[in-house]
Amino acid sequence: MSVDPGWYVDPADPDTRRYWDGGGWIGAPIPVDATPPEGPPPEEPPDEPAPVSPTAPVSAPGVPAYGQPSPGHPQPGQPQPGQPYPWQPPPGYGHPQGPPPGGPTGGPPPGWPPGGGPPPGWPPGGWPGRPPEPRPHGLPLAGFGARLVARLIDFTIVFALNAVVNGWFVWRLVEEVTPYWREVFRRAMAGDSSTDGLPQPSDQAGGLQIVILLIATALWLAYEVPTTASGGQTFGKRLVGVKVVPMSANEPLGFGRALRRWNTLGLPTLAWYCCGLGLLFQLVDALSPLFDHPLRQALHDKRAQTVVVQLPRGHRTTPDKRTTPDDRTPDDRTDPSGDTP
Repeated sequence: MSVDPGWYVDPADPDTRRYWDGGGWIGAPIPVDATPPEGPPPEEPPDEPAPVSPTAPVSAPGVPAYGQPSPGHPQPGQPQPGQPYPWQPPPGYGHPQGPPPGGPTGGPPPGWPPGGGPPPGWPPGGWPGRPPEPRPHGLPLAGFGARLVARLIDFTIVFALNAVVNGWFVWRLVEEVTPYWREVFRRAMAGDSSTDGLPQPSDQAGGLQIVILLIATALWLAYEVPTTASGGQTFGKRLVGVKVVPMSANEPLGFGRALRRWNTLGLPTLAWYCCGLGLLFQLVDALSPLFDHPLRQALHDKRAQTVVVQLPRGHRTTPDKRTTPDDRTPDDRTDPSGDTP
């Protein structure tokens, strides 16, 4: 991006004008209300250079002999320290009633596309090439396979808890519906398709089904929400090495966010008896990370504004369950950290 040579108001002293030669300010300033001369200001007589050794390399002021600028000195062609670039958007630029673009006093610099397009050299659409993989809080996103294994481990644990707590209610429900299904099977084997005289389950069957689903949902909530709220990991996630983190900051989720994340996936359990609609919704939610880019968020992650990241091997956690910088592998230290757009 460059600015045509000419006389412009000095940003460091708005009461004066100076000549910009395309790479920096030259010449002495003049009053802002004075008529500037045509072309650049007359050259000032150069100072007599100090004698140098015939073998000593000559360098520009502020730049050592071997090409690296000294601290506190700008590179050639750059504005002085504390001095902005000569073109700045004037008041009203971009407003429908503001001054029209075109030039250093009313628009973008020459060569910049009109209408707020991408910078020169960038292809239409934004990022040149493939965008980098997001790394929330400096950690890579967890793959779908790791998330699936962690979820299966957690489901196994919740199922075992249900076998202990819900076992008696499930046994009672099986006793209620067994006579009906036994008679249906017997008639089917005999080629009888009639439904007359089939033994019907009692009214307790419907109540038992609701109680079983309520207990199963409560056990799942009690198992997942507290551990996710405090450390971002259930037992399954800890074994696999993945962790749930908020998108905004590297801190524990908290109970409210963990509850919002769980109930999107867990509450549909209560609708299993409605022709399996709850189970269908949970299946869609579980598969949604496969179709979400670039953060691989499930529907319950989107509601809670969370992402699931992969922790480095051998990681350790501080008392507040945060991963310390020493936990990262050498490759992780070299990669720049970046939060999700």
